[in-house]
This record gives sequence, structure tokens and C-alpha cells, in this order.
Amino acid sequence: MAGQHRPADHSKGDANTIGGYRAVHDRPATFEGSDGMSYSVELMVDPSEDEAYDGYLLFVRWARIGAASPEGHIESPYLVRGASEEEALARLGSLPLSAVHEQLEELIMMGRSPGARGTRRWFDVMKDEKDESE
Repeated sequence: MAGQHRPADHSKGDANTIGGYRAVHDRPATFEGSDGMSYSVELMVDPSEDEAYDGYLLFVRWARIGAASPEGHIESPYLVRGASEEEALARLGSLPLSAVHEQLEELIMMGRSPGARGTRRWFDVMKDEKDESE
């Protein structure tokens, strides 16, 4: 089933923030990582031991080949704290998209071996994988 195109409704928020983007476009934001993989991002909140709530970003890595399915994920450290779940989500949702993308890149780099650098775009990797299979 193909995705539906829904027109952006800019009255729902600031599309330059991670929470506003989801509200305006009615879907999670997606990013291409420097590793050539595609990631969508979800806002997550956990209760803490002191009755507050901590928020973090969950980046879902999508498979390159075949059906659109998750292949893995990476999580940010806790980035915000709120007195309630709603407050923590609001604080997390106010992060600019650029800051969210920077967080993804930091997490990708932390997971790499020293000196490794992914500079290939996802479509170049797919082309090479297709050529190898023929």
C-alpha cells in the first residue's frame, strides 16, 4: 500500500521543529544519515525515579532493499526533562529539525569504528548493490 499524500497544514505548528513537523505534515520527520541509511524519528518519554519525565529521540533505521520495513534503531540520551509526560513531550517537540539531525549524526558517528566515514548516499549504495547482484 502506497503512502498517502496529505497537504501540509501550517496552522498546526512550526514545521521547523520536530513536534511541529509531525503536526503540520501528519507524519514523522525522516532524515538521511551520513551512513547512507534513512531514519524516521519518534519522540519518546520515560518516567524517572523522581516523579519527573525524561524525553529522548528514537531513530528508526529503514531497510534499503525490499519492503519498507525497520532494520534497526538508535536512541539518543535523555535530552529534556518535564514535570509531566506532556511537558517533556512539548519540550522535546520544540527541538529544531537541525538539532535533531545533528543528534542523529552524533549517534551514527559514535557507532562507527575510528576513522570510518559514510559519505555515500542511499541511492548510490542501492545502485551498487543492484549491480553486484546481476
